[in-house]
Amino acid sequence: MPALARLRSAPPGSVRRSQWRILVSATAAVALTAPGQTVGLSVFVDPLINDLHLTRTQISTAYLIGTLTGAAALPWVGRALDRWGVRRLAIVIAAGFGAVLVGLSWVTDLVGLTFGYVAVRLAGQGALTLVATTAVALWFDRRRGTASGISTAVGGMGISLTPVLTEHLIAEFGWRAAWTAQGVAIWVVLLPIAVFGLRGSPPVRHRPGAPGDGSRAGVGWALRTPLFWVITAGAGATGMLATALGFHQISLLGEQGLSATEAAVNFLPQTVAGLAASLVIGPLCDRFSARPMIAACMLMLAAAMLWTPQAAPGWRALVFALLLGAAASAIRTVEVAVIPRHFGTGRLGALRGIVHFVTVASSAFGPIVLALGYAASGSYTPVVLALAAVPATIAIAALVVPLPRQDSTPS
Repeated sequence: MPALARLRSAPPGSVRRSQWRILVSATAAVALTAPGQTVGLSVFVDPLINDLHLTRTQISTAYLIGTLTGAAALPWVGRALDRWGVRRLAIVIAAGFGAVLVGLSWVTDLVGLTFGYVAVRLAGQGALTLVATTAVALWFDRRRGTASGISTAVGGMGISLTPVLTEHLIAEFGWRAAWTAQGVAIWVVLLPIAVFGLRGSPPVRHRPGAPGDGSRAGVGWALRTPLFWVITAGAGATGMLATALGFHQISLLGEQGLSATEAAVNFLPQTVAGLAASLVIGPLCDRFSARPMIAACMLMLAAAMLWTPQAAPGWRALVFALLLGAAASAIRTVEVAVIPRHFGTGRLGALRGIVHFVTVASSAFGPIVLALGYAASGSYTPVVLALAAVPATIAIAALVVPLPRQDSTPS
Protein backbone atom coordinates (compact mmCIF):
# COMPACT_ATOMS: atom_id res chain seq x y z
CA MET A 1 0.00 0.00 0.00
CA PRO A 2 2.74 2.58 0.71
CA ALA A 3 4.11 2.15 -2.83
CA LEU A 4 0.61 2.45 -4.29
CA ALA A 5 -0.02 5.55 -2.18
CA ARG A 6 3.19 7.14 -3.45
CA LEU A 7 2.14 6.48 -7.01
CA ARG A 8 -1.28 8.01 -6.44
CA SER A 9 0.25 11.06 -4.79
CA ALA A 10 2.84 11.59 -7.52
CA PRO A 11 2.31 14.78 -9.53
CA PRO A 12 0.61 14.09 -12.89
CA GLY A 13 3.49 15.81 -14.68
CA SER A 14 5.99 13.49 -13.03
CA VAL A 15 4.00 10.43 -14.08
CA ARG A 16 3.73 11.69 -17.65
CA ARG A 17 7.48 12.34 -17.85
CA SER A 18 8.14 8.83 -16.61
CA GLN A 19 5.72 7.40 -19.16
CA TRP A 20 7.40 9.13 -22.08
CA ARG A 21 10.85 8.16 -20.80
CA ILE A 22 9.68 4.56 -20.78
CA LEU A 23 8.20 4.95 -24.27
CA VAL A 24 11.45 6.34 -25.72
CA SER A 25 13.52 3.64 -23.99
CA ALA A 26 11.19 0.81 -25.00
CA THR A 27 11.05 2.04 -28.61
CA ALA A 28 14.85 2.10 -28.77
CA ALA A 29 14.90 -1.42 -27.34
CA VAL A 30 12.47 -2.60 -30.02
CA ALA A 31 14.77 -1.20 -32.71
CA LEU A 32 17.74 -2.94 -31.07
CA THR A 33 16.06 -6.34 -31.47
CA ALA A 34 17.09 -6.11 -35.14
CA PRO A 35 20.17 -8.41 -34.90
CA GLY A 36 17.84 -11.20 -33.77
CA GLN A 37 15.12 -10.54 -36.34
CA THR A 38 14.82 -12.29 -39.69
CA VAL A 39 15.86 -9.16 -41.60
CA GLY A 40 18.92 -8.76 -39.41
CA LEU A 41 20.06 -12.36 -39.83
CA SER A 42 19.26 -12.70 -43.53
CA VAL A 43 22.29 -10.66 -44.67
CA PHE A 44 24.62 -13.19 -43.01
CA VAL A 45 23.27 -16.20 -44.96
CA ASP A 46 25.40 -15.98 -48.11
CA PRO A 47 28.67 -15.21 -46.25
CA LEU A 48 28.00 -18.19 -43.96
CA ILE A 49 27.39 -20.45 -46.96
CA ASN A 50 30.68 -19.37 -48.53
CA ASP A 51 32.91 -19.43 -45.44
CA LEU A 52 31.51 -22.40 -43.53
CA HIS A 53 30.80 -24.46 -46.67
CA LEU A 54 27.17 -25.00 -45.69
CA THR A 55 24.17 -25.37 -47.97
CA ARG A 56 21.20 -23.02 -47.94
CA THR A 57 19.03 -25.91 -46.77
CA GLN A 58 21.31 -26.59 -43.82
CA ILE A 59 21.24 -22.95 -42.73
CA SER A 60 17.47 -22.79 -43.21
CA THR A 61 17.05 -25.88 -41.06
CA ALA A 62 19.28 -24.43 -38.36
CA TYR A 63 17.22 -21.27 -38.49
CA LEU A 64 13.98 -23.24 -38.15
CA ILE A 65 15.31 -25.17 -35.14
CA GLY A 66 16.59 -21.97 -33.56
CA THR A 67 13.31 -20.14 -34.04
CA LEU A 68 11.14 -22.93 -32.67
CA THR A 69 13.40 -23.66 -29.69
CA GLY A 70 13.72 -19.99 -28.84
CA ALA A 71 9.96 -19.52 -29.08
CA ALA A 72 9.32 -22.43 -26.73
CA ALA A 73 11.05 -20.56 -23.89
CA LEU A 74 8.96 -17.39 -24.23
CA PRO A 75 6.17 -18.39 -21.81
CA TRP A 76 8.83 -18.76 -19.09
CA VAL A 77 10.33 -15.40 -20.08
CA GLY A 78 6.89 -13.89 -19.60
CA ARG A 79 6.57 -15.37 -16.13
CA ALA A 80 10.02 -14.07 -15.23
CA LEU A 81 8.91 -10.64 -16.41
CA ASP A 82 5.95 -10.71 -14.02
CA ARG A 83 8.21 -11.78 -11.16
CA TRP A 84 11.36 -9.69 -11.73
CA GLY A 85 9.97 -6.65 -13.48
CA VAL A 86 10.92 -4.92 -16.70
CA ARG A 87 14.21 -3.34 -15.65
CA ARG A 88 15.93 -6.34 -14.08
CA LEU A 89 14.94 -8.69 -16.87
CA ALA A 90 15.98 -6.16 -19.52
CA ILE A 91 19.45 -5.92 -17.95
CA VAL A 92 19.84 -9.71 -18.04
CA ILE A 93 18.62 -9.88 -21.64
CA ALA A 94 20.91 -7.03 -22.78
CA ALA A 95 23.96 -8.71 -21.26
CA GLY A 96 23.03 -12.09 -22.73
CA PHE A 97 22.04 -10.76 -26.15
CA GLY A 98 25.37 -8.99 -26.58
CA ALA A 99 27.26 -12.12 -25.50
CA VAL A 100 25.32 -14.28 -27.96
CA LEU A 101 26.13 -11.96 -30.88
CA VAL A 102 29.82 -11.93 -29.99
CA GLY A 103 29.70 -15.71 -29.64
CA LEU A 104 28.17 -16.08 -33.11
CA SER A 105 31.29 -14.47 -34.55
CA TRP A 106 33.23 -17.56 -33.43
CA VAL A 107 31.04 -20.29 -34.98
CA THR A 108 32.84 -22.75 -37.23
CA ASP A 109 30.24 -25.40 -38.06
CA LEU A 110 26.54 -26.16 -38.37
CA VAL A 111 26.13 -27.30 -34.77
CA GLY A 112 27.56 -24.08 -33.38
CA LEU A 113 25.45 -22.03 -35.76
CA THR A 114 22.29 -23.86 -34.69
CA PHE A 115 22.95 -23.19 -31.02
CA GLY A 116 23.69 -19.58 -31.91
CA TYR A 117 20.39 -19.26 -33.75
CA VAL A 118 18.54 -20.68 -30.73
CA ALA A 119 20.11 -18.10 -28.43
CA VAL A 120 19.85 -15.08 -30.73
CA ARG A 121 16.22 -15.76 -31.66
CA LEU A 122 15.31 -16.21 -27.99
CA ALA A 123 17.18 -13.14 -26.78
CA GLY A 124 16.55 -10.76 -29.66
CA GLN A 125 13.32 -11.50 -31.48
CA GLY A 126 11.66 -13.12 -28.47
CA ALA A 127 12.65 -11.92 -25.01
CA LEU A 128 13.75 -8.36 -25.78
CA THR A 129 10.68 -7.69 -27.93
CA LEU A 130 8.42 -9.10 -25.22
CA VAL A 131 9.99 -6.99 -22.46
CA ALA A 132 10.07 -3.75 -24.47
CA THR A 133 6.48 -3.91 -25.70
CA THR A 134 5.18 -5.04 -22.30
CA ALA A 135 6.88 -2.05 -20.67
CA VAL A 136 4.73 0.23 -22.82
CA ALA A 137 1.59 -1.70 -21.93
CA LEU A 138 2.38 -1.49 -18.20
CA TRP A 139 3.15 2.22 -18.07
CA PHE A 140 0.29 3.51 -20.22
CA ASP A 141 -3.44 3.16 -19.68
CA ARG A 142 -5.76 5.61 -21.45
CA ARG A 143 -3.24 6.19 -24.25
CA ARG A 144 -1.90 2.66 -24.37
CA GLY A 145 -2.89 2.13 -28.00
CA THR A 146 -1.34 5.41 -29.10
CA ALA A 147 1.89 4.67 -27.24
CA SER A 148 2.01 1.15 -28.65
CA GLY A 149 1.51 2.49 -32.17
CA ILE A 150 4.40 4.93 -31.78
CA SER A 151 6.68 2.22 -30.37
CA THR A 152 5.78 -0.25 -33.12
CA ALA A 153 6.16 2.31 -35.90
CA VAL A 154 9.45 3.91 -34.83
CA GLY A 155 10.96 0.65 -33.58
CA GLY A 156 9.99 -1.07 -36.82
CA MET A 157 11.65 1.69 -38.81
CA GLY A 158 14.86 1.11 -36.87
CA ILE A 159 14.70 -2.61 -37.57
CA SER A 160 14.15 -2.03 -41.30
CA LEU A 161 17.26 0.17 -41.54
CA THR A 162 19.57 -2.31 -39.82
CA PRO A 163 20.27 -4.62 -42.81
CA VAL A 164 21.77 -1.72 -44.75
CA LEU A 165 24.31 -0.97 -42.01
CA THR A 166 25.00 -4.65 -41.43
CA GLU A 167 25.59 -5.28 -45.12
CA HIS A 168 28.12 -2.45 -45.14
CA LEU A 169 29.92 -3.88 -42.10
CA ILE A 170 30.09 -7.33 -43.70
CA ALA A 171 31.39 -5.93 -46.98
CA GLU A 172 34.09 -3.87 -45.26
CA PHE A 173 35.17 -6.09 -42.36
CA GLY A 174 33.59 -9.55 -42.78
CA TRP A 175 30.66 -11.29 -41.09
CA ARG A 176 32.59 -12.19 -37.92
CA ALA A 177 33.51 -8.57 -37.27
CA ALA A 178 29.94 -7.50 -38.04
CA TRP A 179 28.49 -9.84 -35.40
CA THR A 180 31.13 -8.71 -32.90
CA ALA A 181 30.29 -5.06 -33.58
CA GLN A 182 26.59 -5.77 -33.08
CA GLY A 183 27.26 -7.49 -29.76
CA VAL A 184 29.37 -4.62 -28.48
CA ALA A 185 26.74 -2.13 -29.65
CA ILE A 186 24.07 -3.99 -27.66
CA TRP A 187 26.22 -3.77 -24.52
CA VAL A 188 27.08 -0.10 -25.06
CA VAL A 189 23.58 1.10 -26.03
CA LEU A 190 21.02 -1.35 -24.62
CA LEU A 191 22.52 -1.88 -21.18
CA PRO A 192 22.32 1.84 -20.26
CA ILE A 193 18.77 1.96 -21.61
CA ALA A 194 17.83 -0.97 -19.39
CA VAL A 195 19.55 0.48 -16.31
CA PHE A 196 18.52 4.12 -16.60
CA GLY A 197 15.64 4.28 -19.09
CA LEU A 198 13.47 1.44 -17.83
CA ARG A 199 13.74 2.23 -14.13
CA GLY A 200 10.79 2.82 -11.81
CA SER A 201 7.53 1.06 -10.95
CA PRO A 202 4.66 1.09 -13.46
CA PRO A 203 1.88 3.43 -12.36
CA VAL A 204 -0.76 1.49 -14.29
CA ARG A 205 -2.36 -1.39 -12.39
CA HIS A 206 -5.92 -2.69 -12.26
CA ARG A 207 -7.29 -2.40 -8.75
CA PRO A 208 -6.79 -5.61 -6.71
CA GLY A 209 -9.69 -7.98 -7.09
CA ALA A 210 -10.98 -6.48 -10.34
CA PRO A 211 -12.40 -9.16 -12.67
CA GLY A 212 -9.75 -8.50 -15.31
CA ASP A 213 -6.80 -8.28 -12.93
CA GLY A 214 -4.33 -11.05 -13.73
CA SER A 215 -3.03 -11.04 -10.14
CA ARG A 216 -6.39 -12.35 -8.94
CA ALA A 217 -7.74 -14.27 -11.87
CA GLY A 218 -4.50 -15.89 -12.92
CA VAL A 219 -3.54 -16.96 -16.39
CA GLY A 220 -6.03 -19.82 -16.35
CA TRP A 221 -9.06 -17.55 -16.51
CA ALA A 222 -7.69 -15.68 -19.52
CA LEU A 223 -6.99 -18.96 -21.29
CA ARG A 224 -10.67 -19.86 -20.92
CA THR A 225 -11.88 -16.73 -22.72
CA PRO A 226 -12.51 -16.86 -26.49
CA LEU A 227 -11.19 -13.31 -27.00
CA PHE A 228 -7.70 -14.25 -25.80
CA TRP A 229 -7.47 -17.04 -28.34
CA VAL A 230 -8.80 -14.82 -31.13
CA ILE A 231 -6.04 -12.30 -30.36
CA THR A 232 -3.48 -15.10 -30.24
CA ALA A 233 -4.75 -16.63 -33.48
CA GLY A 234 -4.60 -13.24 -35.20
CA ALA A 235 -1.02 -12.63 -34.10
CA GLY A 236 -0.03 -16.19 -35.03
CA ALA A 237 -1.67 -16.06 -38.44
CA THR A 238 0.06 -12.78 -39.22
CA GLY A 239 3.39 -14.16 -38.04
CA MET A 240 3.03 -17.21 -40.27
CA LEU A 241 1.56 -15.66 -43.40
CA ALA A 242 3.37 -12.31 -43.47
CA THR A 243 6.68 -14.09 -42.90
CA ALA A 244 5.87 -16.59 -45.66
CA LEU A 245 5.02 -13.86 -48.16
CA GLY A 246 8.08 -11.83 -47.20
CA PHE A 247 10.45 -14.81 -47.27
CA HIS A 248 9.38 -15.79 -50.81
CA GLN A 249 8.61 -12.27 -52.03
CA ILE A 250 11.25 -12.09 -54.77
CA SER A 251 10.05 -15.33 -56.31
CA LEU A 252 6.36 -14.71 -55.58
CA LEU A 253 6.26 -11.27 -57.20
CA GLY A 254 8.53 -12.53 -59.97
CA GLU A 255 5.71 -14.89 -60.87
CA GLN A 256 3.54 -11.80 -61.40
CA GLY A 257 6.08 -10.20 -63.75
CA LEU A 258 8.24 -8.11 -61.40
CA SER A 259 12.00 -8.19 -61.75
CA ALA A 260 14.13 -9.15 -58.75
CA THR A 261 14.96 -5.49 -58.19
CA GLU A 262 11.31 -4.42 -58.39
CA ALA A 263 10.32 -7.17 -55.98
CA ALA A 264 13.02 -6.10 -53.52
CA VAL A 265 11.99 -2.45 -53.76
CA ASN A 266 8.46 -3.55 -52.84
CA PHE A 267 9.68 -3.93 -49.24
CA LEU A 268 9.99 -0.14 -48.96
CA PRO A 269 6.27 0.73 -49.30
CA GLN A 270 5.53 -2.17 -46.98
CA THR A 271 7.65 -0.47 -44.32
CA VAL A 272 5.96 2.88 -44.88
CA ALA A 273 2.50 1.29 -44.75
CA GLY A 274 3.42 -0.49 -41.53
CA LEU A 275 4.53 2.75 -39.91
CA ALA A 276 1.34 4.55 -40.96
CA ALA A 277 -0.93 1.69 -39.90
CA SER A 278 0.62 1.51 -36.43
CA LEU A 279 0.24 5.25 -35.90
CA VAL A 280 -3.39 5.19 -37.07
CA ILE A 281 -4.68 2.05 -35.41
CA GLY A 282 -3.06 2.80 -32.04
CA PRO A 283 -5.32 5.76 -31.18
CA LEU A 284 -8.31 3.85 -32.60
CA CYS A 285 -7.65 1.06 -30.09
CA ASP A 286 -7.96 3.66 -27.32
CA ARG A 287 -11.44 4.63 -28.51
CA PHE A 288 -13.10 1.53 -29.95
CA SER A 289 -13.73 -2.08 -29.02
CA ALA A 290 -11.01 -4.66 -29.56
CA ARG A 291 -13.15 -6.80 -31.82
CA PRO A 292 -13.40 -4.56 -34.91
CA MET A 293 -9.70 -3.67 -34.56
CA ILE A 294 -8.68 -7.34 -34.70
CA ALA A 295 -11.08 -7.96 -37.58
CA ALA A 296 -9.66 -5.02 -39.53
CA CYS A 297 -6.12 -6.37 -39.22
CA MET A 298 -7.20 -9.81 -40.40
CA LEU A 299 -9.20 -8.46 -43.33
CA MET A 300 -6.19 -6.43 -44.50
CA LEU A 301 -4.05 -9.57 -44.40
CA ALA A 302 -6.68 -11.60 -46.27
CA ALA A 303 -6.99 -8.80 -48.85
CA ALA A 304 -3.23 -8.78 -49.40
CA MET A 305 -3.25 -12.51 -50.06
CA LEU A 306 -6.27 -12.38 -52.36
CA TRP A 307 -4.66 -9.51 -54.26
CA THR A 308 -1.39 -11.41 -54.82
CA PRO A 309 -2.37 -12.81 -58.25
CA GLN A 310 -3.11 -9.20 -59.33
CA ALA A 311 0.23 -7.77 -58.11
CA ALA A 312 1.58 -6.91 -61.56
CA PRO A 313 4.27 -4.24 -61.99
CA GLY A 314 3.12 -0.73 -61.19
CA TRP A 315 0.27 0.34 -58.94
CA ARG A 316 -1.03 -3.21 -58.53
CA ALA A 317 2.20 -4.29 -56.83
CA LEU A 318 2.02 -1.16 -54.69
CA VAL A 319 -1.44 -2.15 -53.45
CA PHE A 320 -0.05 -5.53 -52.40
CA ALA A 321 2.77 -3.80 -50.50
CA LEU A 322 0.47 -1.39 -48.70
CA LEU A 323 -1.99 -4.08 -47.61
CA LEU A 324 0.68 -6.51 -46.43
CA GLY A 325 2.76 -3.89 -44.62
CA ALA A 326 -0.27 -2.41 -42.85
CA ALA A 327 -1.60 -5.79 -41.75
CA ALA A 328 1.73 -7.05 -40.44
CA SER A 329 2.33 -4.01 -38.21
CA ALA A 330 -1.20 -3.22 -37.10
CA ILE A 331 -1.84 -6.50 -35.30
CA ARG A 332 1.21 -5.97 -33.07
CA THR A 333 -0.16 -2.62 -31.94
CA VAL A 334 -3.62 -4.06 -31.31
CA GLU A 335 -2.28 -6.99 -29.28
CA VAL A 336 -0.28 -4.75 -26.95
CA ALA A 337 -3.33 -2.54 -26.34
CA VAL A 338 -6.03 -5.20 -26.03
CA ILE A 339 -4.59 -7.81 -23.67
CA PRO A 340 -3.98 -5.53 -20.64
CA ARG A 341 -7.34 -3.84 -21.17
CA HIS A 342 -9.30 -7.07 -20.83
CA PHE A 343 -7.02 -9.30 -18.76
CA GLY A 344 -5.22 -6.89 -16.45
CA THR A 345 -1.54 -6.31 -15.87
CA GLY A 346 -0.88 -8.61 -12.92
CA ARG A 347 0.09 -11.52 -15.20
CA LEU A 348 0.66 -9.55 -18.38
CA GLY A 349 4.10 -11.03 -18.99
CA ALA A 350 2.82 -14.60 -18.79
CA LEU A 351 -0.10 -13.90 -21.11
CA ARG A 352 1.95 -12.05 -23.69
CA GLY A 353 4.62 -14.73 -23.45
CA ILE A 354 2.05 -17.23 -24.70
CA VAL A 355 1.02 -14.94 -27.55
CA HIS A 356 4.65 -14.38 -28.56
CA PHE A 357 5.36 -18.10 -28.44
CA VAL A 358 2.54 -18.74 -30.92
CA THR A 359 3.59 -15.81 -33.11
CA VAL A 360 7.27 -16.72 -33.32
CA ALA A 361 6.65 -20.45 -33.70
CA SER A 362 4.11 -19.92 -36.48
CA SER A 363 6.51 -17.65 -38.33
CA ALA A 364 8.94 -20.56 -38.54
CA PHE A 365 6.42 -22.68 -40.44
CA GLY A 366 5.09 -20.06 -42.86
CA PRO A 367 7.89 -20.21 -45.46
CA ILE A 368 7.80 -24.02 -45.49
CA VAL A 369 4.04 -24.15 -46.04
CA LEU A 370 4.28 -21.76 -48.97
CA ALA A 371 7.25 -23.63 -50.44
CA LEU A 372 5.41 -26.95 -50.25
CA GLY A 373 2.39 -25.44 -51.94
CA TYR A 374 4.57 -24.08 -54.72
CA ALA A 375 6.29 -27.44 -55.17
CA ALA A 376 2.93 -29.22 -55.42
CA SER A 377 1.31 -26.90 -57.97
CA GLY A 378 4.18 -25.05 -59.65
CA SER A 379 2.66 -21.72 -58.63
CA TYR A 380 2.18 -19.68 -55.49
CA THR A 381 -1.34 -18.61 -56.40
CA PRO A 382 -3.34 -21.70 -55.28
CA VAL A 383 -1.73 -21.97 -51.85
CA VAL A 384 -1.83 -18.21 -51.19
CA LEU A 385 -5.52 -18.00 -52.10
CA ALA A 386 -6.32 -21.05 -49.96
CA LEU A 387 -4.44 -19.64 -46.97
CA ALA A 388 -6.38 -16.37 -47.22
CA ALA A 389 -9.24 -18.27 -45.57
CA VAL A 390 -7.25 -18.30 -42.31
CA PRO A 391 -7.29 -14.54 -41.56
CA ALA A 392 -10.80 -14.25 -43.01
CA THR A 393 -12.06 -16.86 -40.54
CA ILE A 394 -10.32 -15.12 -37.63
CA ALA A 395 -11.89 -11.81 -38.68
CA ILE A 396 -15.37 -13.35 -38.47
CA ALA A 397 -14.55 -14.90 -35.11
CA ALA A 398 -13.32 -11.56 -33.79
CA LEU A 399 -16.66 -9.95 -34.56
CA VAL A 400 -18.78 -12.58 -32.83
CA VAL A 401 -16.82 -13.71 -29.76
CA PRO A 402 -18.00 -12.23 -26.46
CA LEU A 403 -15.84 -9.83 -24.51
CA PRO A 404 -14.64 -11.12 -21.11
CA ARG A 405 -17.21 -10.49 -18.40
CA GLN A 406 -16.34 -7.58 -16.14
CA ASP A 407 -19.24 -7.85 -13.73
CA SER A 408 -18.16 -10.86 -11.70
CA THR A 409 -14.92 -12.18 -10.32
CA PRO A 410 -13.66 -15.08 -12.41
CA SER A 411 -13.21 -18.42 -10.79
